[in-house]
Amino acid sequence: MKKTFLTVLLSVLAGGLTAYGVVKATEPAPQTTVIRDSEGNAVEYRTVNLAETDYPDFTYAAESAVEAVVYVEVTVQNRQQYQSIDPFFRFFFGDEYTPQMREQKGSGSGVIIRPDGYIVTNNHVVNGATSIQVTLNNNEQYEATVVGTDPATDVAIIKVNATNLPTIPMGDSDALRLGEWVLAIGSPLGAQLRSTITAGIVSAKGRSMPDYSGEFKIESFIQTDAAVNPGNSGGALVNKKGELVGINTAIVSQTGSYTGYSFAVPVNIVKRVAQDLMDFGSVKRAVLGISMGTVDKKFADEMKLSSINGVYINEVMKGSAAEKAGLQKNDVIVAIDGQKITDASSVQAKVGSYHPGDKAVIRYIRDGKERETTVVFQAAAQQNGEADADGSIIFYGAHLKAASPETLKALGLKAGVEIVSLDSGKMAEAGAKQGGVIAYVNGEAVSKPEDVVAKAKKASRAIYMEGVDKNGRSFYFGFGK
Repeated sequence: MKKTFLTVLLSVLAGGLTAYGVVKATEPAPQTTVIRDSEGNAVEYRTVNLAETDYPDFTYAAESAVEAVVYVEVTVQNRQQYQSIDPFFRFFFGDEYTPQMREQKGSGSGVIIRPDGYIVTNNHVVNGATSIQVTLNNNEQYEATVVGTDPATDVAIIKVNATNLPTIPMGDSDALRLGEWVLAIGSPLGAQLRSTITAGIVSAKGRSMPDYSGEFKIESFIQTDAAVNPGNSGGALVNKKGELVGINTAIVSQTGSYTGYSFAVPVNIVKRVAQDLMDFGSVKRAVLGISMGTVDKKFADEMKLSSINGVYINEVMKGSAAEKAGLQKNDVIVAIDGQKITDASSVQAKVGSYHPGDKAVIRYIRDGKERETTVVFQAAAQQNGEADADGSIIFYGAHLKAASPETLKALGLKAGVEIVSLDSGKMAEAGAKQGGVIAYVNGEAVSKPEDVVAKAKKASRAIYMEGVDKNGRSFYFGFGK
């Protein structure tokens, strides 16, 4: 028995060594080449010769993922701008002339994340849509409804009435490596190029867009060089396994078309946002409660740090989760729940993966010593444009809804936005009253809360509002941005 066992063991070892030798022999071995620089010194550099079989094979990822990427066509009804009305009509019909509604078409992409019809796309694809039509890769078409949107991350969830739909498994965007191959799948430039697949690499992580305009409140994008054009928005960024690692969101280009790089929202952020939108219709966002800066050499020298890593705390907000966890100004955060922190974007991305009430272990440096503390994240204050639980839209402390036909008729208005309730904020401080109806923002007519948010966003310095209070008296007030 002992001899038999020994013989088997030796056979296994011999087979293992043989297999290892074969693998090593077939690996593309680095080659060292010696060249001479301008001064005649010998300089070595390494290269790798790749055989044909060493190139990545995207066929499985492409063929499996493309089935779950959809074409999204939206219809938006825009009221013709009053300023563009011919003076002839204004003379005969007066200032109460009602402009006609004009239909506009737009398109983008989406990714099926649940077989019962839930689809993730970009907020900017479906924002303001009066109708949404979804076309699957097999050409089946469905009408879709908006479940919830999150302008801060540019993520939206829509739903179609269908079952047994193909889905894409979600991967881990934190595990992405620089230089890793990825595929972008979507419908660039409209229906004619539906289900287009392009390949590229991960160019950067935690990236802010170069011409960041304030439209998005996250600054932790995946940057790739996979070709993405208008219409790819809301489409899938997948890895070689066919896992969803991001939602393609934007390009930065002087021409408006692809010029070498594009940006995607990391799937680890998308997962949490999507779940909140499906469960609650809005996002329950966690905050740490600090302002911060990236550690550079100057700061490291001043604080006598041993390395240039992490972010330092500029300020700790009073009553915040950070203050309750004992964090202080000039503390340097180097890791959150074991994930290395390199800059403010990595903090933002990591904190964005938690819900209010979740706990995390923060590793930080104070007085040259590494320490740990446990933080319990708090809920973020609601932002302008966010939907509340009752469906109203938050705007500087006011809760807004489109005024009902009955309310408009009673006040003698054709359109307007009702102030359904007021919390503390600039609207209450400026004199807004519950029950009032806003008819104009900075001289432009409004008919829904999104109009109010959009007009205010365009204002350079101040926001002025005109309307009628619940007793029928006209009001006018304003406040600075």
